Amino acid sequence: IIGFFAVFNRKTGEPPLINGWIPYLGKALIFRKDAFKFLLDQQKKLGDIFTVHIAGRYITFIMDPFQYVYVIRNSKQLEFHEFADKMASKTFDYPALSNGKFPDLKENLHRIYQYLQGKPLDIISDHMMKNLQDIFEWKCSQATDWETEKMYKFCCSVMFEASFVTLYGRVPAADGHKVISEIRDKFIKFDASFPYLAANIPIELLGATKKVRKELIHHFLLQNMTKWLGGSKVVQARQDIFEKYELLGDYDKAAHHFAFLWASVGNTIPATFWAMYYLLRHPEALAAVRDEIDHLLQSTGQKRGPTYNIHLTREQLDNLVYLESALNESLRMCSSSMNIRISQEDFVLKLEGNQEVSLRKGDWIALYPQILHMDPEVYEDPKEYKFDRYIENGKKKTTFYKAGRKLKYFLMPFGSGISMCPGRFLAMNEMKMFLFLLLAHFDVELVENKDVRLDNGRMGLGILLPDVDIAFRYKLRS
Repeated sequence: IIGFFAVFNRKTGEPPLINGWIPYLGKALIFRKDAFKFLLDQQKKLGDIFTVHIAGRYITFIMDPFQYVYVIRNSKQLEFHEFADKMASKTFDYPALSNGKFPDLKENLHRIYQYLQGKPLDIISDHMMKNLQDIFEWKCSQATDWETEKMYKFCCSVMFEASFVTLYGRVPAADGHKVISEIRDKFIKFDASFPYLAANIPIELLGATKKVRKELIHHFLLQNMTKWLGGSKVVQARQDIFEKYELLGDYDKAAHHFAFLWASVGNTIPATFWAMYYLLRHPEALAAVRDEIDHLLQSTGQKRGPTYNIHLTREQLDNLVYLESALNESLRMCSSSMNIRISQEDFVLKLEGNQEVSLRKGDWIALYPQILHMDPEVYEDPKEYKFDRYIENGKKKTTFYKAGRKLKYFLMPFGSGISMCPGRFLAMNEMKMFLFLLLAHFDVELVENKDVRLDNGRMGLGILLPDVDIAFRYKLRS
């Protein structure tokens, strides 16, 4: 009854509503099964603006990329942080920042992201490069001949440890690697339940997830973190801020640190996998990227090999146009983030072409960039991997068109506006450095001849995971 009432109670100027016949759920099940196909089907039927009832929420989708800017710039009426805060507090088990007990904590934490930009970014990137080289040097010592591993497991192992040590420091115990491996294994178990937690499913219904989360958080209690050596300034600054809030308990502070770890690697690991997978699937891409890497090493007088330390400046990383293009192309194909805003009041959103959308307080507005990323008007043959798609005349290509018009937004793997990932520059550097060192040190090739597909279980939540792992092998380059 409520559902039918909502259909007939639409106000003037409100978009058409796709309600569904299942109470509360609405279209949640079909949306979760394949959001991309569902949204395209509705766009064909109803146009570029429509509202979908999904699990008790009314979400208005803006499908036209030329209208994105009007959503992104309305940050006062269309808010993001409170929504993100509530979701994160439930997922990672700390009190919401917006509950009034912690004045200015959200703003203070946000200011810390200055450590992930400019000169501080150079420092943390240099540490990440050193830690990656230490891990690859150890891999080199093992690879006397061809070594075979599963690719996702390999990426997860290398990127998790390098990121952990870079951010939080080394575990000084003799079994430091083992301790980090144990944390990683628990992290993987928790991460498998992340989509359900994000969907507001009670953690009590998710088997051992609650126990695993508690164990992970306990690793980040102050008495444990103070033993780790060489942590980053960004984590230290977060610790200093937390200590100023007496109402924030030790467990709550640890939960914040765990959430920061997830934010640092939860999407970077699968993104690294896809970048590596597509390069190995396309020999011409692998050859072009490797030639670019070898040329940089030669031009800067650096030698590759386990006994040599490679140093890359930010400018040198930025000038690796084939590496960046190949990485951007894999991000285009594997990212599936839904950019959400919450209407703070009843108001009329004004769009291009004298269009208006009437919104109610509490309505959700969503952009779904995967539709843009796979639009054949913007990207020719969008389902094909083209490693040089973002290169034009030997330089970075940043101009893309739809219907003959230049797009302001054409690649959005890190969100948009106020919801854009503050760690995106570090994430890009980390993935570039991983691929750089991998291809500089090793000959790499696939062992299995099978297609790895996107697992849609995380649609709307960031980088999609692979549906299966795949074997590859590597050995030292001669």
